[in-house]
Amino acid sequence: PAPPRAEKMAAATGRAAGAAPPGYTALAVKFAERQRSHHCLLVKEHQVREGADTAHPPRRTLFVLNVPPYCGPDSLSRLFSRCGHVQSVDIRDKAGPGEKKDKLASKFFDHKTLKGFQVAYVVFRKPAAVQAAKALSQEGPLLISTESHPVKTGISKWIASYEASIVDPKELKAEVDAYMQDYDKKMAEEEAKAAKEEGVPDEEGWVKVTRKGRKPGLPRTEAANLRLLEKEKQKRARKELLNFYAWQHRETKREHIAQLRKKFEEDKQRIALMRAQRKFRPY
Repeated sequence: PAPPRAEKMAAATGRAAGAAPPGYTALAVKFAERQRSHHCLLVKEHQVREGADTAHPPRRTLFVLNVPPYCGPDSLSRLFSRCGHVQSVDIRDKAGPGEKKDKLASKFFDHKTLKGFQVAYVVFRKPAAVQAAKALSQEGPLLISTESHPVKTGISKWIASYEASIVDPKELKAEVDAYMQDYDKKMAEEEAKAAKEEGVPDEEGWVKVTRKGRKPGLPRTEAANLRLLEKEKQKRARKELLNFYAWQHRETKREHIAQLRKKFEEDKQRIALMRAQRKFRPY
């Protein structure tokens, strides 16, 4: 189910650093000790029907708005760990019901980059931690970035992102090779299963027909591909639309009518000549 209407409205207006929307608590945070102005995180207890959101259980989930793009799950986990054991942190680009996600097996592929301010779901082990997290608003600005765990912003963040984008060829090759081995193994198992089931009727007596024949087709050579392309080109040329434009169609009709008239006049002259030649001339 979709999140409550108030939650949607707060997500749309969560960037404002002023008063918190109804039902939300504003937490002042800073990303550097020398930072003069603080940033506001809007938090509230995540409320949803029992069993509707399996990834974010009620009474143990803290819904957080106005999360900067440079504030990752580790930073939020360290921030709220003082309230209780943090079980998981799920950061998304917009609010919505979540499902348990499998751990990403790839280091280089299937990574989605989130842009702009985001929302987060912080799941605690005990429900009391949610109330303790809301009580942090009574304290002064909370420092997220420390010397031991700095949060990179500005140029340092861009440099770190660029360095992280450089791929190690050996690691990439190892991951691709492992993926291809798993793929070949999977395809071999599917082919073996299809060959085992080929010609064997099922419970209702139906026999599964596959596209695989007795003699698999040979791979096409470059010359065969060129001949096939040439044939397709000739076929397209024969099927090309003639007289596509209206003015071309009118001109073609006029030329056809002119040719018919010319032929008609020639036929009249030929018939008149033939009649003149058939007249009786005794002298």
